[in-house]
Amino acid sequence: MDRVGRAENERLDDLQYRGRFILQRPDAFCFGIDAVLLARFPRCQRRERVLDLGTGTGILPLLMADQAAHVEAVELDETLADMARRSVALNDLTAKITVRQGDYRHIERLYARESFDLVLANPPYYPVGRGRENPAPSLACARHEITATLDDVVRAARYALRFRGRLAMVHLPARFDEIGAALRGAGMAIKRARLVEPRRNKPPCLLLIEAAVGGAAGAIRWLPTLTIYGADGGYTPETLAIYGGGGA
Repeated sequence: MDRVGRAENERLDDLQYRGRFILQRPDAFCFGIDAVLLARFPRCQRRERVLDLGTGTGILPLLMADQAAHVEAVELDETLADMARRSVALNDLTAKITVRQGDYRHIERLYARESFDLVLANPPYYPVGRGRENPAPSLACARHEITATLDDVVRAARYALRFRGRLAMVHLPARFDEIGAALRGAGMAIKRARLVEPRRNKPPCLLLIEAAVGGAAGAIRWLPTLTIYGADGGYTPETLAIYGGGGA
């Protein structure tokens, strides 16, 4: 695996999926269960082109490469983009995944308009000023809307998506109204949604949505709530199935 080259502060994590590994750094943002749930949520066809906005170290492309014709991934942080590229090469996926360092707030400089079928987004969850910001800049940007807001994500997705294309996103349930308003303003509508609760009958902690360009508002298909942990503290059977490659 070291043929790709690891810096001293990098580690190689086993994704436990098709023998794939990912490079990560303990002092930078590392993916969580929200990324895995997002990767398994949208219904993607093998002929489709996918764009990942803010790929970080490349977790979503690594998990979705087999489902699409090609996955493009854009990342603002140059260090993270480099790690993502090396993870792609490490897993022999350079023919399926392209990582580009850039700012999707200026997406017109990166990609042609309406050139994707599916856009993925696991954006910062909190507006600046809400909640305590992490003192580490890279971690602060991952959690708070310092470099990109919800509106920036939606605008970039609408630019990239063809008519009837879809945006799949994971976010906070508390911001559902904001998400819906931003999507409506961009000519998109939520078609599928699912709440995620940490344990049975606990308040939902995550929201998965799939929105379509040109979709009719108000016709949301709500999937059953997903429970992450069982009474024994371990993952529920459905969560384990998702980690193994099943749908969310």
